[in-house]
Amino acid sequence: MSKIVLTGVTGQVGQELQQTLSSLGEVIGLKRHQLDLTDPLSIEEVISQIKPSIIVNAAAYTAVDQAETEVKLANKINAIAPTAMAEVAEKIGATLVHISTDYVFDGCNHTPYQEEDDTNPIGVYGKSKLLGEEGIINNCSRYLILRTAWVYGCRGHGNFVKTMLRLGAEREEIRVVADQIGSPTWSYDIAVTITQMLAREIAGNSVLPTGIYHFTNSGVASWYDFAVAIFAEAQQLGFSLKVKQIVPISTAEYPTPAQRPAYSVLNKTKITKALGVYPPYWRQSLQKMLVQWQSLI
Repeated sequence: MSKIVLTGVTGQVGQELQQTLSSLGEVIGLKRHQLDLTDPLSIEEVISQIKPSIIVNAAAYTAVDQAETEVKLANKINAIAPTAMAEVAEKIGATLVHISTDYVFDGCNHTPYQEEDDTNPIGVYGKSKLLGEEGIINNCSRYLILRTAWVYGCRGHGNFVKTMLRLGAEREEIRVVADQIGSPTWSYDIAVTITQMLAREIAGNSVLPTGIYHFTNSGVASWYDFAVAIFAEAQQLGFSLKVKQIVPISTAEYPTPAQRPAYSVLNKTKITKALGVYPPYWRQSLQKMLVQWQSLI
């Protein structure tokens, strides 16, 4: 049985991973009071004591707008902490799995981003995540970096789906940005994919090459399309909603402290070939998430 250290256990993906990874071995989930992500020495000490064969880093500073003013904290958690994990992984001979983001790109593409495309983050959050990737690549010989995008789920703190459902229960009209394009991605699907990657790692007969992989649900949508789908599916399931009109607006009409990539679609050919499984379509995963959410509220 493998010994797996999991960080970010209270987050959207971390909570799902705690369940899915349990099929592979002993999962040691480390909460904030057990692992101080702002202290690289503490990271090395704690992980060295456990001596896992696999480290899965699902922890991140994800407050995109706040990062513009909390630059040091974003860098400590998104750049320095993963680098420290890479160093300790190398020292103890562990595999490091790290979750990264579409925000390492500037969003100027018109075709899906491939793993080897040039990065060019346009905000503090994206820059800090890219530094984390580079820290891993430069300090660890066995790593799997999974870039994903537009993550939502039942677990963890707020996300776009939960926000829309809350607003839809309160308001008759909701305005949503229609000129940012991406692939909504269910946190459970991310956890399943990481578990599939590690199952091959543990089996040893079909080892995935060290490197960067892109994973999202398949299909594309704007935030407006996503919102329309959320309300259509929620209505069918009998959610209590007041919303009557969803108004498409431009990014310029909804200014935020941090700039977002206008185009966040990631090419999934590499991961599809590696696992032999095509990512589920985003709307099907949304339906499943809403059914699950309904059973929890």
